[in-house]
Amino acid sequence: MKRLIIFLFLLTILFVLAGCVADMPPTAAPAPAEPAKEAAPTEEPTAVPPTVAPTETPEPTAEPTAAPTAEPTPTTAPTAEPATLSANLTDSCVTEYDETVDYFPQKAVIEYASGFTIEYFNNYKVLTIPTPWQGAEEGVQYVLVQCGTPPPEGYAEATIVEVPVQSFVSMSTTYLPYVDQYGLIDRLVGVDNAAFISNENIRAKYDAGELAEIGSGGEVNVETAVDLNPDLIMTSASGFAEYDAHPKLAEAGLTVALNADYLDTTPLGQAEWGKYLAAFFNQEGAATEQFAEVVARYEALTALTADLAERPTVFNNTPFDGTWYMPGGNSYVAQLLADAGADYLWADDESTGSLFLDFETVFDRAAGADYWINIGFFATLDDLAAADERFTEFAAYQNGNVYNNDARVNEFGGNDYYESGAANPHLVLADLIRIFHPDLLPDYELYYYRQVE
Repeated sequence: MKRLIIFLFLLTILFVLAGCVADMPPTAAPAPAEPAKEAAPTEEPTAVPPTVAPTETPEPTAEPTAAPTAEPTPTTAPTAEPATLSANLTDSCVTEYDETVDYFPQKAVIEYASGFTIEYFNNYKVLTIPTPWQGAEEGVQYVLVQCGTPPPEGYAEATIVEVPVQSFVSMSTTYLPYVDQYGLIDRLVGVDNAAFISNENIRAKYDAGELAEIGSGGEVNVETAVDLNPDLIMTSASGFAEYDAHPKLAEAGLTVALNADYLDTTPLGQAEWGKYLAAFFNQEGAATEQFAEVVARYEALTALTADLAERPTVFNNTPFDGTWYMPGGNSYVAQLLADAGADYLWADDESTGSLFLDFETVFDRAAGADYWINIGFFATLDDLAAADERFTEFAAYQNGNVYNNDARVNEFGGNDYYESGAANPHLVLADLIRIFHPDLLPDYELYYYRQVE
């Protein structure tokens, strides 16, 4: 009986413990999580940390933490230009200006030209011509501002030009070779006189009715120029108001830049003025590459004549209205003749312009000269004789060594020598070497020159 009582007591205790255990929460499984709220439409699917297994549900927090994304989020809005430009903007303007950006990574370095300088700043460049025409007492200055950026202060006397220029009027054919070389024919909207243009691509544009003529000098058609409303008109100046176009054009509110390429006294100096024009179009890269090729070809040719022992004598031109204009000894022409291996009879003169001589003075020095070049508008030896019988007394005439630079003249009288010769001095030099020393370039065919017969 006693054992029965003890057994019933133990059995009662076991039932009580089993009931307590049944009332306790289970420990094997976690409490059900609160259903996750639906993500807002703007949240990225990548907001879930990539380390969470797909079958697991992270516990919600009061504030969602930033989750890593596939790409970092920029802290500031991106700008239109990178921090460092790799090339000049030749077709567009700046959309968001950053004063720390150098907008002209391609810069022109002037090595041969003495008639202009160029200085670069982050968003503008300054072109200066100390002597814009022969005898000028003051220079001119142009501040070329990258469009989409603010103009600088402190240039009250300078002409401000936004670059790259989109529409252009050329008032000299000497600028046209660069317009073509730099791929800018589509920007050309006007010229002074289309009849003198030799460049085939530009003539084709004129023939298609896509170029206007505005005239030249004091007779410039200001109304036509105003109608064109170009970004820039480029011209030269003489310093005499009655012969110059730029005062009238500027007075009408048009932007005009002077060009003094013809005053540079060396062939490579004149050719380097292509960089001057290029600066207005942000085309310094193309200009530098093109000019480097010209220099290389010119110097290779001068190397052919550097050590010549024999140099034929030569003189230039014919009289005009009784005056024989002979190039000075330090002129562009004199340098070409020296580089071509010739003995120019006025090389001892120190002037860079023309000498004003009479017939007798020239004949006294040049009667026995080996060559006579650049005889002007005379097409044949008979034309020379008909103009002045005394021409036939020069030895060069009698020996048939008369050459003229008119091999490339169009039907209207436009001479390509005066259009593209300055931009291509290596071609002019090659012609002259072929004339004076044919054995040095036996297979070369004359480009600008021809033998007068």
